[in-house]
Amino acid sequence: MSEEIKTIRNVAFAGHGGAGKTTLAEAMLFKAKVTNRLGKVEEGNTVMDFQPEETKKQQSINTSFCKYTHKNHTVTLMDTPGDQNFFSSAKTCIPAADSIGFIIDGVGGPSAMTEEAAASALEYAMPSFVFINKLDRERSDFQTCLDACNTSLKKKIVPIWFPIGSEDSFSGFVNIITGQAYSYDDEGKSTKIDIPADMADDIQMAKEEFTENIAELNDELLEKYLEGEEISVDDLKETFRQGILDAEFYPAICGSASKMIGVDQLFNFINDYMPSPLERGEWTAKDNKGEAVTITPDPDGDFVGFVFNTIVDPYAGRLSLIRVISGSLGKEGNFVNVTKDSKERFTQLLEIAGKEQKPTEKAVPGSIVAMAKLKSTLTGDTLTSGNEIQIDAPSPLPPVISFAISPKSKSDEDKIHEAVRKILEEDTGLQLERNEETRQTILSGRGLVHIEVTAEKIQRKFNVGMGIETPKVPYRETFKKQVRVQGKHKKQSGGHGQYGDCWIILEPLPKGGGFEFVDKIVGGVIPKQYIPAVEAGVRDSSQKGILAGFPCVDFRATVDYGSYHSVDSSEMAFKMAGSLAFKKAAEEANAVLLEPIMKVAVKVPDESTGDIMGDLNSRRGRVLGMDSEDEKQVINANVPMAEMLRYAPDLSSMTGGRGTFTMEFEMYDEMPHDLAQKVIERVKQENEEG
Repeated sequence: MSEEIKTIRNVAFAGHGGAGKTTLAEAMLFKAKVTNRLGKVEEGNTVMDFQPEETKKQQSINTSFCKYTHKNHTVTLMDTPGDQNFFSSAKTCIPAADSIGFIIDGVGGPSAMTEEAAASALEYAMPSFVFINKLDRERSDFQTCLDACNTSLKKKIVPIWFPIGSEDSFSGFVNIITGQAYSYDDEGKSTKIDIPADMADDIQMAKEEFTENIAELNDELLEKYLEGEEISVDDLKETFRQGILDAEFYPAICGSASKMIGVDQLFNFINDYMPSPLERGEWTAKDNKGEAVTITPDPDGDFVGFVFNTIVDPYAGRLSLIRVISGSLGKEGNFVNVTKDSKERFTQLLEIAGKEQKPTEKAVPGSIVAMAKLKSTLTGDTLTSGNEIQIDAPSPLPPVISFAISPKSKSDEDKIHEAVRKILEEDTGLQLERNEETRQTILSGRGLVHIEVTAEKIQRKFNVGMGIETPKVPYRETFKKQVRVQGKHKKQSGGHGQYGDCWIILEPLPKGGGFEFVDKIVGGVIPKQYIPAVEAGVRDSSQKGILAGFPCVDFRATVDYGSYHSVDSSEMAFKMAGSLAFKKAAEEANAVLLEPIMKVAVKVPDESTGDIMGDLNSRRGRVLGMDSEDEKQVINANVPMAEMLRYAPDLSSMTGGRGTFTMEFEMYDEMPHDLAQKVIERVKQENEEG
């Protein structure tokens, strides 16, 4: 069985949207005869991008999976999304792979999401390679891309294929390890050719540089190199492969997925140089005491599986995608979900191939399989045959934008929350919460497109219409002046009347002071049992505000005088008196509107800092300072929430997708009078229309 595992390869294609990941995967499936036609993204007929939302947008939204065989090797390709809106899917799936193929646009080079994927590769010390694609396009440049990858991927790049020709004359490549050149025809078929004469000197220099790079990894080879002895191709290959497995560097190859240049040799490259699950080696987990333990990919060991993705189908139910780490599975069985502390049973083992699900008889370490309708299992869970160990799941990327969601029709009201809850099981990049203050349900995600696509999915999968709008800002109100007023409630209507009379002092407290109530009644002018009712009246009225109905904060109410009636006074009467006193005092106490101020940290490349600081200032922000982190600058600022509701797309535009930010509540501060008036007028208009 170990021999079988040695021939397994799990490769995740990662990189920026539009670099050609899906096109390359489709070319490989066609060349491997998994499909009988070449799927094209622009025609909406690919195996990998099969969901209606992906076909419509002509981009990957979810990670998709497909398997092919080549020279007795079984290879699972994972085509991950490259758009920042959907990168959470890539982040959760990458750990399930054994290697990463960074697909780089030969025109544009590596972009923001390539850097995000590279961070995951470094985190897991994952063997990886670079495929520079689209070298047939105008303005493509192999060397420029190599130089950019050296910087962006934070790893040394070692090229082993060099392109023959450029742009529309790009026709093949030279493999400098073997010294073999390949030329491709219009059908993507390769022919072995001699190295073009005009490339001979450059290839010789590249071979010498490659040999030096590889020799440095092995003392015996280095000695041979320094003494001028010839190093055999086999020795070079062996050391080169070990360097890849140890993630010492990333090898770089090249081609054109759309013209299938390099695709046939990419099969051999993956078989020869990418790791099997055995070579991926041990996984780290934690036992029930929180101590680190290692898991060996032993087919005869205890079963351990990691759930790295979830697909929700309204008819078939929940489908859990699992990477088998240790042990083996048959076509049915039982195990324990350690994360949820629950027992699970599966009655069918499945393989995923695009939108198809095929039954399979067994799974060994390295297998990517699926199980349907597990009771409580979700993405990130650890499954075992009983061992109390748990694998750390990658943390979802934090949401950067929020929208208020609502049902589009009466018939959707009862179904919308259940539909959203199911989509959250599938998409770890989403968060849902209820803001009781604004009475809105808030859905947060990685961008506007992310939320819009979620609404489309909910409509398609569950036939539920979901509207989205910018969420309301939870403003506050307070006072700037001390006043003393009387609140008197007197009513006579036959029998017992109602009588409550109190005087209160309303005064501002420092920022963040909240609400205080002080009892300064002396001489029993208001009986003790009625004082809490006065406080309740003040508190209830303060929650309804004065200016625009927002809660009042940061003030003290002191009751210092009043009167009562032995028959007509009651708790209700004094609650009414407290409420009247607050309303009267509020009119005289110079009320102002407070807005939430957010603590913002914006992480951007050096060259973007000036633009970002200027933009934050234009948003009424106050820049507090700057720190360096991961070769980028982190700008710290306090910015009003109202100015940050749609910041994510603006930041992406200003930084070419390379900027990120975090945001948390810091404090409330007084809003400028002219802006406050606009808010007050808008709220009044909404109340009139409502």
